[in-house]
Amino acid sequence: MSKLDDDDYPTYTTGQVAAVLGVQEAFLRSLDTAGLVSPHRSGGGHRRYTRRQLGLVVRVREHLDHGHTLAAAARIIGLEDELTAAHAEIAELRAEVARLSG
Repeated sequence: MSKLDDDDYPTYTTGQVAAVLGVQEAFLRSLDTAGLVSPHRSGGGHRRYTRRQLGLVVRVREHLDHGHTLAAAARIIGLEDELTAAHAEIAELRAEVARLSG
């Protein structure tokens, strides 16, 4: 697997992310300041974002566009992620029960 195939490899600069997602660089910095999206830092201190972080920025932006505050968007995303993890765990447990039962 190459680094570019890795969703967690810090590839994109703040300017690239802003251009691709159609947001202001200041918006990205505000997410970093709020601790919502914490990009990696290059040796020179420049922010580098992963593809996974780009997805998170999109999710935050969608909630803000629907009128939620940044704090509410963060809470909603956290709950969505917890629910997704719970569903995955339930599916794994059901598969394990089926394996042991059958």
